[in-house]
Amino acid sequence: MAVQVVEHPLAKSMLAALRDATTAPPLFRLIAKRLALVLCLEATRQMPTAPIEVATPLGTTTGVRLAQNLVAVPVLRAGLGMLEAVTELFPEVTVGYVGLERDHATFEPSLYYSKLPPLGGRAVLLLDPMLATGGSAAAACGALEAAGAGSITLLSVVAAPEGVAHLQALHPTIDIVTASIDEGLNDQAYIVPGLGDFGDRLFGTE
Repeated sequence: MAVQVVEHPLAKSMLAALRDATTAPPLFRLIAKRLALVLCLEATRQMPTAPIEVATPLGTTTGVRLAQNLVAVPVLRAGLGMLEAVTELFPEVTVGYVGLERDHATFEPSLYYSKLPPLGGRAVLLLDPMLATGGSAAAACGALEAAGAGSITLLSVVAAPEGVAHLQALHPTIDIVTASIDEGLNDQAYIVPGLGDFGDRLFGTE
């Protein structure tokens, strides 16, 4: 498992704005999308390419095209805040959905919805902005692996060390790209300092 913390100053600035409790939902959504763009660029930095010949107005030159078709899978509902960034960067991306709900007593996730395209060895970007206990991400990875995903990269805005360790133990081939690994979890299994409930802040349902 490779864990990459994006150190770009723009990513750090946007993360600080998302952490700010006074950031209202409309601005939160905009910043979340922009930060997801940065995370997606980093996550796809090593994507394989194939050479092509390009005719310019003044001649021909060589270039490259992406050699792999991506699948984006947001974890409902918070992951929807990252999806538009991926579809803008990769207009031909195929999109699937996984719905997971956490039991607030046991902190264990339960799968209530899954709609996945044929994966057949394809590269999947799993969009789950908060990697807390790692239970939801692990359940999503299990569903993707069972469906035949070739590789899985998890994009998270903020991660907790406990979540990273849990995912590493259960799914050691998964890569993680995040803007921060925070201090840890509180007794309610929320990330500290974190940024609160991502879905509530995204949709204004606090």
